[in-house]
Order: sequence, then C-alpha cells, then structure tokens
Amino acid sequence: MRIFRRGPKRDAKDAPRDAEFSFFSADEGTRFRGEVRAAFAEQGLEVDVYADVVTDSGGRQFGLGNLAAVCHNDERGPRGWPALIRRHVGMVLRTMDAPSALDTMAPEQIRAQLYPRVVGAEGLDPQSFGYARSVAPGLYEILALDLPESVMMLTDEALEPLGEFQALREQALYNLRGLPVEMHETVEDDDGSRFEVLAGESFYTASRVLALDLVVPQVTGAVLPADGALVAMPFRHQLVFHAIHDTGMLSALNAMAGFAAAGFADTPGAISPYVYWWRGGTMTQLSDRDDEGDGLRIVIGEEFQELLERLVAEQGGKG
Repeated sequence: MRIFRRGPKRDAKDAPRDAEFSFFSADEGTRFRGEVRAAFAEQGLEVDVYADVVTDSGGRQFGLGNLAAVCHNDERGPRGWPALIRRHVGMVLRTMDAPSALDTMAPEQIRAQLYPRVVGAEGLDPQSFGYARSVAPGLYEILALDLPESVMMLTDEALEPLGEFQALREQALYNLRGLPVEMHETVEDDDGSRFEVLAGESFYTASRVLALDLVVPQVTGAVLPADGALVAMPFRHQLVFHAIHDTGMLSALNAMAGFAAAGFADTPGAISPYVYWWRGGTMTQLSDRDDEGDGLRIVIGEEFQELLERLVAEQGGKG
C-alpha cells in the first residue's frame, strides 16, 4: 500500500469512455468485463455480465464497482488485470459458499476480530443496519468481523445473538486502538501547508479516526490539542489529519480538501471526499462540492469561525 500511487499505462484520456466506469476507456471496460466473465467460467460458473454487476443462474449478484476501481488503480495496468480478477472472484466465491463465520467461530474469537468501521451512507441499507451510528453527515459507524479473506459487515440480525451491543462496540474500539501504524508520511507544500497521512493494508485504517486521541500522539509524539484536528477519510486504507495549533490550519484545510477529493475518486473502498473538523469525537463537515458540482468549496460554520478568530487573536498577541 503506497500513500502516493504512480499511474499505470492506460488508454489516452481523450479515448471514448466506458459508460459505467468513466475511469476506463470503452475498450478497457470491454476488456475488464471479458476478464470477469472468464474468471467466473474458470470457477465453473456461467454469468451474465452487465455494466456494473454480474449474475449467475441461481440469481446471485456480484457487484463490479470495487473490483473495477482496484483494476483502475493497479500500477501494472491492464496486463495485471487477469490475475487480479481471478484472485478476487475466487475469494468472493469461497466466502459465499463457505458456512457463515458467525456459525463456526467461537464467541471469544469473534470478539477478538471485531472492529468498528466508518462507511459512507451510499449502499448502507438502513433496514439492515438500524444500529449504525451517525458520525458525520453521510458517514456511519458499523461493526465488522475481520476474516482472513474478507470483511463481514454485521447487520442487526447478525449482531442479535452476539450479546449486548454496547459491550460489543467497546470491544471493537479496544481492538481498533490496538492496531499498529503501518505507514505514515508528512505532506508539506511551499505554501506552508502540512498534514499527516496514515496508510495501510488494514481495512480499518480510515476508521482509526474513531480513536484519533490515540493516533495523533502515536504519529506526532504530541497530545491531540483541545481544539481537535482537521481529518479526512478518502478511502478505507487512508486517514489524513492536521492537529489544530494555530492559523496554519487554514492552509492545511485547503490542501487537505484537494487531497481528500483526489483520494476518494475512483478508489476501492471510497468513504468521503470531504474534510471534517474533529473535536471531542464529533465531526463537522468543512468542505463540499461547489454549486456547479465540479469543484470544491470550504464551508465554515459559526463555531469554526469563532475558533479561527480566537486563533488569529492569540497568534497576533504572541507576535
């Protein structure tokens, strides 16, 4: 897992685009779906391939969005797609055909592999995840079971026999706080902006925003300030933050807004393209799409404006 990825060799951007996945050219989209069909055939399954999903004769559906994004971001380009797709299809079928881990794992093993996960509202069925906790506009915290080849997002029905929800959540947070920092890089620009980027293979890297009070000292060696931090979770393998000490947060906010939007685009496990103000565990959204929908704008509410004015006054007094 690299924090910054080099682009693979691909068709030119002015080539006709795929109607469903615009990061593919039309030819790349055709090639991708052909490789998907071949991978299922190797597993003994004939499937009908549609723009964003395949179905088998039993009516099972397999979404293609995440797999397409994985292929798009693979540094080898299309030559690496066949092996990648075969591996993914094999994993998906093994997971679907195996007995439920909830029926085969001991209760203590389930608790040891339980984690909270921050996800976007898109694709989250409110009828199946009624317990999901809102952590910011459009973002929710759910519980997930970490398995060797997959992550099982736990529905209301799955959680019911496991015990009292609050105890399960506390165990999940305990497990999250025990994760190591896999990769860290400080991003600095000539304009003085500076922010920290955590990256890792763990599906819960971005979700470590729920334990930011521990993450910040782990990474920076300093306690998280009372005014909190700017945070972004572009996709599941990346957490971005800037601890708020002074008005330098303004340049960091602008830089993080662009960084988060770029990391969110066309990425597997995308969570949010926006920047948030984390304070005491509460997150307030600070960036948004502009009115035209093709750019970004910073949205500062009354409380954040008061914070900014206080920091300006404090910094002026020190000068």
